Amino acid sequence: MELTRAHIELNEKYGAHNYLPLPVVLEKGEGVWVWDVEGKKYLDMLSSYSALNQGHRHPKILKALIEQTQRITLTSRAFHNDVLGRFLKKLHDVTGYDKALPMNTGVEAVETALKIARKWGYVKKGIPKYEGKVIVAEGNFHGRTITVISFSTEELYKEGFGPFTPGFEVVPYGDEKAIENAIDENTI
Repeated sequence: MELTRAHIELNEKYGAHNYLPLPVVLEKGEGVWVWDVEGKKYLDMLSSYSALNQGHRHPKILKALIEQTQRITLTSRAFHNDVLGRFLKKLHDVTGYDKALPMNTGVEAVETALKIARKWGYVKKGIPKYEGKVIVAEGNFHGRTITVISFSTEELYKEGFGPFTPGFEVVPYGDEKAIENAIDENTI
């Protein structure tokens, strides 16, 4: 436990606090398993909040990653590249959707979905400019950007970060009647 404690102390001393992690220091993973610095094995049921549903160090993904990074590591969206178009077409073929906008993180995906929904509300539904309202469920967690914490009901995540993005109405999770009552002409 001395090694675990040493790593945690370094994190506590030099890291900004935005989570309350478990007192476990992971050092490696393989498939669904992870090991801590003391050698203890765990079944990884968190999977980095579902970002690793394929497991740790999946051989096909590692192979593709290595092959791609030996050509070019990353391109910004300021340029086209020879992979994105093929990926988007494959996504279209699988889902049937006309367009896609890949994001790096879940919170970026949520922010983008909010932007798309709001734009639709103003342009297509005719909601007056900046009066759109999005209904969200109590107890949600989608990340830590200002907009996303604006509709969080966890005060700890909001403390000291306001003012917040307006345009959200929080209803109890699973309460169909509350959702129905929250819907009005400005609901997106």
